[in-house]
Amino acid sequence: MAARPVSRMLQRVLRSSVRRCSSGAPVTQHRPGEPSRTAELSRRRQFLRDYLRISLTEKCNLRCQYCMPEEGVPLTPKADLLTTEEILTLARLFVKEGVDKIRLTGGEPLIRPDVVDIVAQLHQLEGLRTIGITTNGINLARLLPQLQKAGLSAINISLDTLVPAKFEFIVRRKGFHKVMEGIHKAIELGYSPVKVNCVVMRGLNEDELLNFVALTKGLPLDVRFIEYMPFDGNKWNFKKMVSYKEMLDTLQQQWPELEKLPEEESSTAKAFKIPGFRGQVSFITSMSEHFCGTCNRLRITADGNLKVCLFGSSEVSLRDHLRAGASEEELLRIIGAAVGRKKQQHAGKGWARGRPGWLLKLPLMLQDSPPAIPSISSQDPFHVQGIRHRVSFSNRMSTWWKGCWVSRTPPLGQRWSNSPQRHCSSHLDSDANPKCLSAVSGAPATPSGPLPTSDQLTHVDTEGRAAMVDVGGKPDTERVAVASAVVLLGPVAFKLVQENQLKKGDALVVAQLAGVQAAKLTSQLIPLCHHVALSHVQVRLELDGARHAVGIRASCRAWGPTGVEMEALTAAAVAALTLYDMCKAVSRDIVLGEIKLLSKTGGQRGDFHRT
Repeated sequence: MAARPVSRMLQRVLRSSVRRCSSGAPVTQHRPGEPSRTAELSRRRQFLRDYLRISLTEKCNLRCQYCMPEEGVPLTPKADLLTTEEILTLARLFVKEGVDKIRLTGGEPLIRPDVVDIVAQLHQLEGLRTIGITTNGINLARLLPQLQKAGLSAINISLDTLVPAKFEFIVRRKGFHKVMEGIHKAIELGYSPVKVNCVVMRGLNEDELLNFVALTKGLPLDVRFIEYMPFDGNKWNFKKMVSYKEMLDTLQQQWPELEKLPEEESSTAKAFKIPGFRGQVSFITSMSEHFCGTCNRLRITADGNLKVCLFGSSEVSLRDHLRAGASEEELLRIIGAAVGRKKQQHAGKGWARGRPGWLLKLPLMLQDSPPAIPSISSQDPFHVQGIRHRVSFSNRMSTWWKGCWVSRTPPLGQRWSNSPQRHCSSHLDSDANPKCLSAVSGAPATPSGPLPTSDQLTHVDTEGRAAMVDVGGKPDTERVAVASAVVLLGPVAFKLVQENQLKKGDALVVAQLAGVQAAKLTSQLIPLCHHVALSHVQVRLELDGARHAVGIRASCRAWGPTGVEMEALTAAAVAALTLYDMCKAVSRDIVLGEIKLLSKTGGQRGDFHRT
């Protein structure tokens, strides 16, 4: 049905034998032996028949570490952004020419005050079958009933982790529970499937793949795993990307019965389903198996530029032509020329150019990229136990979590009701003392029991050169080590940490996560350390009001031929450094000290315990 108006448009585009495109470059009729321009544009018909994305705003209410700096970014002046009327004018033009699906994006589209009115007016366009929105979900539960009445028919929600503490660390804002309420509200209102977009990055969240898929067992979700894509300046490298094949292999090991679903025409996703599950999973193979040849997406940015490819630097300003009084005929020629130049593969050797990711609503690692978030124990996939809980779920949400996800665990953190102290722990055993760390003692080091020592440095060879110790002949035993550190904050910084009022966020949570991650990366930080497969890492922090200090206690466990004291010391030291970084804007008079090994067990040299 849409082919006829598209054909008319193509005829108008090709009416002139010689014309100029928006860049000024001549576009002529094809010569003998060259591909037909008519055939080329005919091949592109799908682009103008299906799918248009419109960015409603550059603003966002989150500050994702991989997307933009904490202080935000320079925004385009309001006068240069598309007005509501201009958005509707362009939408009307595209729909008239055959587009039957429009997706509203950002920034974060749900922070635009007139988003409900825009959806309602788009819903009036004859021929438009689908109005979708891509959102971070923070405002979704509140606005969705109105949006549904206005005509919203599809929802994509961005969510990169199911761990509340990791969520807050990534986005630098609270709101995990709001996103989950938004997903629940969408299901409650009958949206099916509700698409959940998860950008998978190695060292960040690839350990949560199975947990995301498990959601589809009882919920009508389409969990879409997106390969991490490069952008200019994001220091992308192959090691950070988890490929579609690797993700699929992980899922098939857990669910061998995973079935591939038929691919829809122009689909960018490879869809799979586990028999008996309500939902499905999909993969967006942007890097490993690009889909440029069949992609039918067009994008209009918030400032009115037309992009035919996310990875291309070429943009055409429809805003400028609109404001210059261009006729519908002229606008169609401009759009047709841009679509005709769409490439068969990613521009710029696979690198997205021209605009940062926050303008395109896709991930962008900053130059000063943050450390990767630690993987959370598979025994506790949705909670970091022992970290203070600052949000309470409604009974309905609690029931939903319990019934559809996992059995209830202790809440995300504790504020002990009988104590003003705050505690932070990466793990809390059921029989553990609720005090995360006893008062830090300044007692001198005294070994308990025999401690055989070497009469030479083991990391130096006979010629005095640095060398890694060969542990190939050592027996595997259980190795446990505990280390501690103290950060003297001073009264001002201490009070802010105690009340969780630092502008950077929860210092104890961030330091705890950094300590866990540091333990896992010790062999990359300390040159001659062996890589150790840790079976357990625990980092606890406790406020010491008498000293205006934070005590840190880190323990590591592994089974192998070498000890884990360096992992425990690294965890304590990096947690202390992270506290300094979180508080340095308040005071530079912060002292890091008392970094020491408290105990070590296992190995040929015997045990060590500091009294």
